Amino acid sequence: MAEFSRISNYSLLLVSCILLVGFTTPKPEKKLNIIYIHSHDTGWYIQPYGYDVPTPNMQKLADEGVLFRNHFSTNPTCSPSRGSLLTGRYPISNGLYGLAHRGFKLNDYNQHIVNFLKKHGYVSALAGVQHVVDHNNEKAWQIIGYDERIGGTSSRSDMNNIIAWLENAPEKPFFLSVGFGETHREFPTYNWLEKPDNVNPPGYLPNVPATRLDFANYRESARLLDEKMGMVFKALEDNNLSENTLVICTTEHGIAFPFMKCNLTDGGIGIMLMMRGPDGLTGGKTVTALTSNVDIFPTICDYLGLEKPDWLQGISFMPVIQDEIEEIRNEVFAEIDYHASYEPVRCVRTNRYKYVKRYDGRNKPVLPNCDDGPSKTYLIEQGWQDQNIPREALYDLIFDPYEKNNLIDDPQNKEFVEDLKSRLKMHMESTNDPLLTKGYVPAPKDALVNDPDDIDTKGKYIKPKYVM
Repeated sequence: MAEFSRISNYSLLLVSCILLVGFTTPKPEKKLNIIYIHSHDTGWYIQPYGYDVPTPNMQKLADEGVLFRNHFSTNPTCSPSRGSLLTGRYPISNGLYGLAHRGFKLNDYNQHIVNFLKKHGYVSALAGVQHVVDHNNEKAWQIIGYDERIGGTSSRSDMNNIIAWLENAPEKPFFLSVGFGETHREFPTYNWLEKPDNVNPPGYLPNVPATRLDFANYRESARLLDEKMGMVFKALEDNNLSENTLVICTTEHGIAFPFMKCNLTDGGIGIMLMMRGPDGLTGGKTVTALTSNVDIFPTICDYLGLEKPDWLQGISFMPVIQDEIEEIRNEVFAEIDYHASYEPVRCVRTNRYKYVKRYDGRNKPVLPNCDDGPSKTYLIEQGWQDQNIPREALYDLIFDPYEKNNLIDDPQNKEFVEDLKSRLKMHMESTNDPLLTKGYVPAPKDALVNDPDDIDTKGKYIKPKYVM
């Protein structure tokens, strides 16, 4: 029952503020470099999280820095999650609650962290993926506010350009974003040394030849990602930058498999986070407290001794890193609105329980929101499109980590459910969520949206049902 005490995130934060006044007053500024190095669609499925996905360079980073075992995204889709990390605001609040290349934008790009850091003497550069502005726009890096664009991250030549930039790093402190297309679909073919039938797919999926092959191909994509990240980490060491650089290594949401990416399961919102830097971010420490990627911006502020901007909605987890308190929050929140199709869903997750609510009235899967691949094809062949999905759910994550046994109708859980509903409602009020006031989330009038009843994204776009 302690799990469901009425202490909310907000009262916990108030107590923390009273006890930890030192963390609310910025320390003297530290002029450290920052490398934000990030992947596409990787979730927790790398070696440091115990999965059979060899990623030795990321393992080395975890061994040298801090690994966050219970880190979550605010949204299991690409642009919204990235927007949260980079503005410190939830997607429904910052405006980027759909994909940037489908018509969604941040309300205010001045709230992007590069513009905040610029006011504190930082220069910034972008290499590779950004995905908070339409990637088809050649001026995307300028719209965001970067000072320089280095190029891509796809080829050996691209990686050499990043290495050359680090060899000639600016004298001023820098923020360098290095974004990789891996491990987004389509995956490369599995390594010829492997046998797909010796690979186990994630527990969310049936263990059949199609899913084993699919996951073997994912492993190869992760191997390539790790190799490229290793080149960046080595360049830091070769140029004596490691001791004066904060490395933030993360992804935006879960892997692109059914029941994971674009789902509010832990397989969808659980994401890797490793940080390494001087003054407490070393030594192979593991943090098990709940953290959210909306918390990274305020954490950077505390770490650098910078006064936090007033728009932040996240909570700094520096007190946890420095062993001042055990946790900063009792729960994390996540949301979905638009991916390929409209699918409004909200959840609140505590250390043990998760409450999920759908707001679209549907009871069938929204299949365009699942990326195409062998696993999806297999499930459709078995009738996935005809399966019912609950409009409201409660899961016990201790006894049901894959969230298959819905406890919402068990009368013994009534108090638990009401408590979680209350927490979620309070959060939605704090973010001015239109689902509370309008019952829907509007899209830009020119947004590209697929019919939720389609199987994939190959059909014609439809006019958004709700527009701004």
